[in-house]
Amino acid sequence: MGIMGLGVDLVEIDRVRALFDRYGDAFRRRCFTDHEWEYASRFRDPSARLAARFAGKEAVMKSLGTGWRHLRWVDVEITGGGRPRVVLTGRAAERAKMLGVTEILVTITHTRDQAVVMAIAVSDER
Repeated sequence: MGIMGLGVDLVEIDRVRALFDRYGDAFRRRCFTDHEWEYASRFRDPSARLAARFAGKEAVMKSLGTGWRHLRWVDVEITGGGRPRVVLTGRAAERAKMLGVTEILVTITHTRDQAVVMAIAVSDER
């Protein structure tokens, strides 16, 4: 297994809460998959889980050597419940394939105020 890329991102939970309060469903549809939304909605305040997914998407994009201007937010899904996994579709999946990335590992942590995610893009090649 070889490391092809590394990404990290930190998001203020209040910032995500404010974006959702301001833009509502448009923000949700632009940035989160249905699965991510369903997972976060199980909690009284979904903001921490949404912030973690938002940070995760950015960390994954960084691990692929690109940013959010080149990939759609919903092309990167961070699963919830148990060990988080990354599901890539669309241009994100194409980018990973081009780089030889076979898996992206993520770790998520959050406090009351911030969510941090680290992503490592790996290849089967050594």
